Amino acid sequence: MPSIRAVSLGALVCAATLSFATPALAAQCGNGAAGFPAWLAAFKQDAVRAGISPNVVASALNGVSYNPKVISLDRNQRSFKLSFEQFYARRVSNAMIGQGRQLIQRYSGILSNLERRTGVPPEIIVSIWGLETGYGRNSGNMSTFRSLATLAYDCRRSAFFTGELLAALKIVQRGDLSPSQMKGAWAGELGQTQFLASSYLRFAVDGDGNGRRDLIRSVPDVLASTANYLRAFGWQRGAGWGPGTANYAVLRQWNKAEVYVKTISVMASKMAGQS
Repeated sequence: MPSIRAVSLGALVCAATLSFATPALAAQCGNGAAGFPAWLAAFKQDAVRAGISPNVVASALNGVSYNPKVISLDRNQRSFKLSFEQFYARRVSNAMIGQGRQLIQRYSGILSNLERRTGVPPEIIVSIWGLETGYGRNSGNMSTFRSLATLAYDCRRSAFFTGELLAALKIVQRGDLSPSQMKGAWAGELGQTQFLASSYLRFAVDGDGNGRRDLIRSVPDVLASTANYLRAFGWQRGAGWGPGTANYAVLRQWNKAEVYVKTISVMASKMAGQS
């Protein structure tokens, strides 16, 4: 699982459009489980005042408890401190590259259409898919609402995650997913390419035409939403994606860690037969 992409998949929009943390809520953050129930009760009230249906709030947050495992994981993010060679060796294999090429063939119609519409090549989309979750095999099974509520209450990044928690409620309210379906990585990332909730709201699209944006179960939605994200941040058609290119800079909007961006770039080149 990737570490939290606090700048790349959400921070650019969260503070301006989604976060509603008041000074009172910020003051109630805590560094242990004792104050969590009172904080959650206050958050529920503020969520309703922010326009979330009381039924949605209840269905998503009733019974949610503090998760100390999430705090432990938040305090011990180490993989991005590796060298590129170490990171790549841990995360990518020849078998993974081969599987990516097979998936490009399997979904060639969808991917070709996406490239026509957005300019984003299949190899880039599939490399992100593979690196994030092993092509959907490891999307995570932790309750999104429990994780986000824990992180919103925790003082380290309370305002940011309060915004993400509100965004997750909005995903339920607009009918994309139910609370029980919203399971993912420890920091609330959702789906097969691990969108934070705020980015889910902004960039997820309905790729299969069923009227919902389901980045957990619908591969067409996953692929289309990933391409839409990169297009929104300025992907340049046909411009390449190696270091020093404009598109390499766009990949930094996906993840700020240099080892991660370089891994996406190298994976995509290998899938395209360029290296």
